[in-house]
Amino acid sequence: MTETPIDLDKHRGMAAQKATDIRRVIADVEANAKLLRDKQGVVEIEILSAPATSWSEAVAKARYVLNLYAAGLAPTDTHHRDLVAAVLADLTRLSVEDS
Repeated sequence: MTETPIDLDKHRGMAAQKATDIRRVIADVEANAKLLRDKQGVVEIEILSAPATSWSEAVAKARYVLNLYAAGLAPTDTHHRDLVAAVLADLTRLSVEDS
């Protein structure tokens, strides 16, 4: 038995290699999506666990919720996307003015 692994992909056709690459990418994306969902759950539990103690914390929470809402909007829902963008711009402007 040899110590070096054998690259089996070299012995397969291009179509099979591409199919394997696609499966690997999909598996990576799914693993990353699960990790992101887990992190999102932690953030949301933290947001719910205690009230904001400052305006900057309240703004950070509002930004998070608005971005979450905007992510669920249909791409064609430009009216609500514009509303979210306007509110986020207001939050940014007012945060800078308070600094």
